[in-house]
Amino acid sequence: MADRYLNFTGTAPGRFLTRRLGLPQPAPLRRWSAEHPSLDGPLLRLTAGSSALKGLDEVLARTGLESGTERPAAVVLDATGVADVGALAGVHAALHPVVRSVAPGGRIVVLGSAPSAADHHQAAVQQGLEGFVRSLGKEAGRGRTVTLVRLVRTDSAAAAESTLRFLLSPKSAYVSGQVIEVGASSVDREAVAPEAVEPGRPLGGRTALVTGAARGIGASVAETLARDGAQVVVLDIPSAQDELAQLAERLGGTALPLDITADDAGERIAAALPEGVAGLDVLVHNAGITRDRKLANMPAERWSSVLEVNLAAVLRTTDSLLASGTLNRGGAIVATASIAGIAGNVGQTNYAAAKAGIIGLVRSLAPRALAEHGVTVNAVAPGFIETRMTAAVPLFIREAGRRMNSLAQGGLPVDVAETTAWFADPASGSVNGQVVRVCGQSLLGA
Repeated sequence: MADRYLNFTGTAPGRFLTRRLGLPQPAPLRRWSAEHPSLDGPLLRLTAGSSALKGLDEVLARTGLESGTERPAAVVLDATGVADVGALAGVHAALHPVVRSVAPGGRIVVLGSAPSAADHHQAAVQQGLEGFVRSLGKEAGRGRTVTLVRLVRTDSAAAAESTLRFLLSPKSAYVSGQVIEVGASSVDREAVAPEAVEPGRPLGGRTALVTGAARGIGASVAETLARDGAQVVVLDIPSAQDELAQLAERLGGTALPLDITADDAGERIAAALPEGVAGLDVLVHNAGITRDRKLANMPAERWSSVLEVNLAAVLRTTDSLLASGTLNRGGAIVATASIAGIAGNVGQTNYAAAKAGIIGLVRSLAPRALAEHGVTVNAVAPGFIETRMTAAVPLFIREAGRRMNSLAQGGLPVDVAETTAWFADPASGSVNGQVVRVCGQSLLGA
C-alpha cells in the first residue's frame, strides 16, 4: 500500500502544512539499484582519540566513495582509540561542525572498540558511544542514518570491510541507531571456483534456502540472494505452491512446498536439494505466522501454533541440518526476529515470546556453531515493514507504526532482504551472534 502521507509531504503544500503543524516530515529513502548502486557524494573520514585504526583508509577506498569534505554523503568517525572522558570530547569536536552538512539520505558511521573488562574508564566511554549514536540517529533527520560498529580487535579494519560496505551504501537505507559488533574470530569461508563468482555477485557458486518465501519479505530475500549470485531453494507451505513455483521459475531456483513444522523437515530439505548441490551455504529462517489476541482471550491453539512455526520449527530444523552436515562449513544461518521480541506488543505475547526466543537462539548458538561447524548465526529484527499483513492493519495503528521511528516511515521487504544478504556474504565471516533491527530506529524498545 502506498504511503500517501510520505508522498504528500514531498509536495510544496505538504511541506508547508506539516511544518506549520509540527508533523513528521519523512524524506524519501533511496534503495540500491543496478543503475544507482552508490550513495551520492563524497566520504569524509574523521578521527577521535589517540590512535587511528590501521588499514581504514584502504577499506574505505574500496567502498567506491571518493574522499571529500563538501556535503558528504557519508561520514566515518574512528573512535576506537577513545579511552577516557577527555577523549570522548573529541567525538563532539569531530562531528559537531559537520553533522548538518551531511547530505539528505547520508550515513554517519562511528567505529568503536569493545568495552574492556580491565579498564572501567575505557568501558564507560566506549559504552557511551552507544547512547551517543542512538541519540544522534534520532536527531539526524532527512533520511540520514547513524550506526555504531564495535570492533573486538582494533589492530586492523579488514574484518569490518563487508559491514562498512553495507552501511555506506543504499542497501542500508532502513538500518539506523544500531550497534554492530565485528568479532575477533571469523568463519573460514573458502572461496568457490573463481568462474562462479562474478563482480557484484558475492554468493556465486553458493546455495541458499529461504523459508516462508512465497510472498512478502521471504520472496524479497530470495530475489536479493539470487541477485547476489546464489542458487536459491524457496520453501513455503503446500497451499502456496503456485506462488512458490512462479518465484522459483523467475529466479532459476527450486521450489520446495513443505510444512516447516514437520518433524522430518530437516531431512526432507536435505533430500530435496538440487542434483549436484553439495549442501547448503545459506539458511534463512523467515517462515512465520501471527495469531494475535490478548493473553486473557488467547486459546491454547493460538499460542502453540505461533510458537511451533516461529520458534520450535526453527530450532528443530537448524539442529537437524547442522547435525547432518547439510550446512556447509563457511555457511551462514540468518533468522528473522522482530522488534516485538525486543519491546513487546499488545496482543502478541505468543509472537513476542517466539521472536525473543529467536534472539536467544542466536546468542547461544552463534559461538558454538562457529567453533564446531564453521557457520555464523545472526538475526534481522524487522520493525514496521510494508507488506500485505501491515496493509490490513487499521489505518491509525498503521500510521503510528509508520511514523514512530527516526525515519518517520515504514520499511520495505527489500530492506530486510539487503540486511540478510549482508549477513550471508562470504566476506561477513567476522559478523556473528548479531541481532540487527531493520526498523528505521523504531522509538519502541532499545
